[in-house]
Amino acid sequence: MHESIHHAHHRHGLWLSFTVALLAMLAPFSIDTYLPSFPDIGREFSVSSVVLQQTLSFYLLAFATMMLVYGPLSDAYGRKTVVLVSTAVYVATSIGCALAPNIHWLLLMRIGQGISASGALVVGRAIIRDAFAGAAAQRVMSQVMLIFALAPAVAPIIGGWLHDAFGWRSVFWFLVLLGLAVWLWSAFFLPETLPPVGRQSGHPRIIARAYWKALGTPRFMILIATLAFNFGGFFLYVAGSPDVMYRHLHYGADDFGRLFIPLVTGLMLGAFISGRIAGRFTHEQAVTAGFALMLAAAVVNLVLALWLTHTAFTIIVPVVIYATGMSLAMPNLSLLALDVFPAHRGLASALQGFGQAGFNAVVAGVLAPLLSSRVEFLAGGMLMLNLVGLGLWWFWRRREETVEPVPVLP
Repeated sequence: MHESIHHAHHRHGLWLSFTVALLAMLAPFSIDTYLPSFPDIGREFSVSSVVLQQTLSFYLLAFATMMLVYGPLSDAYGRKTVVLVSTAVYVATSIGCALAPNIHWLLLMRIGQGISASGALVVGRAIIRDAFAGAAAQRVMSQVMLIFALAPAVAPIIGGWLHDAFGWRSVFWFLVLLGLAVWLWSAFFLPETLPPVGRQSGHPRIIARAYWKALGTPRFMILIATLAFNFGGFFLYVAGSPDVMYRHLHYGADDFGRLFIPLVTGLMLGAFISGRIAGRFTHEQAVTAGFALMLAAAVVNLVLALWLTHTAFTIIVPVVIYATGMSLAMPNLSLLALDVFPAHRGLASALQGFGQAGFNAVVAGVLAPLLSSRVEFLAGGMLMLNLVGLGLWWFWRRREETVEPVPVLP
């Protein structure tokens, strides 16, 4: 009897993991699928690569800002409603991108994609914590990371194929179909995990007060900043990938898999390890191990960039090791942050996503254009971002030790 209950719970976990990962995939597909098309879009609309880079950073800013709206809305009106409405808007704006007559229209529709793609991602994280606790939550979060990690690898490869076969607009038609698939799957298979009794007020003043309180909670905000810097070192190479691929490695539009498949292998390995050690090691121990791996990779990366000839091996391998450490740390950092406000998981997930996506926008719009011209600059940027993240984590650990411990009950 106990075995069958355990088996059913495991199956439910896998089913929910797949659904949440599918929701989360809209975001990386919207970022990575059109990267191989950058030169052609630039030629068609007669704009520079710096202007094109803004179609990525504007998307990320809109994506980050709307997270702050979707989180509390899902706490107030339930998770499923928010997913269905935001995904419908995503389909409409993706059609707008595919039909864009000029760069201004494309920018506007990319902002629309950003506004809508964030709904599914925020709500997905809250759904996991609604449905699971403890080691089970870590396992499911790691399974989501595992499936979710496939997206950045698969997206530019699909984008490169479509681009070569049918031109850049076909990439956005593909995103239209993906959005429709997510909407239909959610409509039929996504359960509502937040019962009416667990819902919060949707009044703007009460939401603003909750945000203000969260922003004034150091133990929460330090974790959010740690997550952002931790991911930033990796995202620098994703945002700078057109330069890495075309300028430094002299590859073509259909070669993006050579960068993204190894990166994703690293992400999946880290997520797999995180799932395996759930329940055996604390979240803190897993994050510390992740940071040790990231720091080693970032140092080796800089040494190789400064002293060896730049090849696919010297540029990509250190980033793969960094990605492994990052995705070992991330599910654990994420759960530590969500557990600070158990009654407001949508809001906590929204702030977490906002911090990460907002910082990604800075990386894509400012750091990547500044640093991607030289391999050494990219490697130095990764190390600096990692050191800041590590410093924040060390500071958080020190603070947690000095906070009064919870008394142990007899």
